[in-house]
Amino acid sequence: MRRELAYTAAALAMMLLASGCSVGPKYRRPSAPAAPEFKEAAGWQPAQPQDQQSRGNWWEAYHDEELNSLEQKVEVSNQSLKLALTEYTSARAEVQYQRANYFPFLNASAAVTRQRGSENRTFYFSTKNQYNDFTLPLDVSWEPDVWGRIRHTVQAARATAQSTAADVQNVRLSLQAELALDYFEMRGLDAQKSILDATVSAYRRSLQLTEERYHVGLNSALDVAEAQTQLKTAEAQDQDVGVARAQFEHGIAVLIGVAPAMLTIPERVVATTPLVVPAGLPSQLLERRPDIAATERQMDAANAQIGIARSAYYPTFMISGAGGFESAQPGNWFAGPSSFWAMGASAFLPLVDWGQRHALNTEAQANYDGTVANYRQTVLSAYQEVEDNLVALRILQGEATTQQQAVDAAQHQEEIALARYKSGLADYLTVITAQSVELSNQITAAEILTRRMSASVLLIKALGGGWNASQLPKD
Repeated sequence: MRRELAYTAAALAMMLLASGCSVGPKYRRPSAPAAPEFKEAAGWQPAQPQDQQSRGNWWEAYHDEELNSLEQKVEVSNQSLKLALTEYTSARAEVQYQRANYFPFLNASAAVTRQRGSENRTFYFSTKNQYNDFTLPLDVSWEPDVWGRIRHTVQAARATAQSTAADVQNVRLSLQAELALDYFEMRGLDAQKSILDATVSAYRRSLQLTEERYHVGLNSALDVAEAQTQLKTAEAQDQDVGVARAQFEHGIAVLIGVAPAMLTIPERVVATTPLVVPAGLPSQLLERRPDIAATERQMDAANAQIGIARSAYYPTFMISGAGGFESAQPGNWFAGPSSFWAMGASAFLPLVDWGQRHALNTEAQANYDGTVANYRQTVLSAYQEVEDNLVALRILQGEATTQQQAVDAAQHQEEIALARYKSGLADYLTVITAQSVELSNQITAAEILTRRMSASVLLIKALGGGWNASQLPKD
């Protein structure tokens, strides 16, 4: 018996030593397309102090309390974010499940049976044809991780969980940015409605002036009709703004997890200005973008799957044992003579599988190559998003200055036209033309501001919103 135990112990020791082996490639992050600097940021200095650079609650830099309140509700109420969190919780549980395979499994059971044997069976003993059997066995099984299959499985699960954690951050950032975009679009429409409200009031005064002049014979009926047409057209525009405004409000309600009927945001013209965030170096996007971090972790998981596939070419070892108590009488069930035990080791290696293992390895390698391509494409798309919004902010800033000059000129033109009309030097069509030009330029100026706000939000989103890959869970 001692010799049997020695053989078993020797086999166990060899398996433990071999468990330091591992097949499969070691993971290294593949290279990604890079540039020394952002093209559209060259020679461009941020107009705002750098202490407004997005970190954490990046929307607070806009100094809008209503926006701050709405953004906080996304965290606790949005259903898409809750779904992403449940997927992360599931991925973390998978890591724990796979990690348990490092250790032996112990199972216990108990059974009490009453049996009667066939009298016609081989080796029949009539004196013990009916008997009781009380058993309490403990079974132990353990698969030594000789070729690293379990280690690679745990690594794949861990990397998948980290990728899912980055996905949660990406969903959170996308929802926060979407809410900010909807909010600023809605406020832009509030600004347009304010302009249209003032314009309608001005057109009413113009209509009143035209009617007064008509009654004293200084105007024709055509002038009155033109003034009425202009007023009703402006009123229709004023009403139409409410459609889009309501839709953005409904979108915000869904983002914060409430029914649209439960949210009403009062109309208000905000005096905010776009943030201009320092873009940093292109290489920093690899750490600051949660979607890039997610795709990078997917590469690690796919690389681990290659190791799992390669381990199928090597034998699988299993160490098992059993022990416990068995007796025909309950009185001596736990007595020393009632004990029993057994232990052993086994190995399994498929010899002919008609190419299955080769196919699994090819599949694993192809999946890894696919994650590399996805990673590099994600990096390129991230660069494009930053460049797009940098150029939008830079050009729109100049366009806003030019457009304000156009607004000022149109207002001056309208003042001159109205004065000439009152003095009888111009007809009312000249006034209408000047007023239409003024309204169009004011609306355009409001739209440009909205576009600048949107580009500012999208730039912060493109830069990761203050997130960093160091925030990923380690295990």
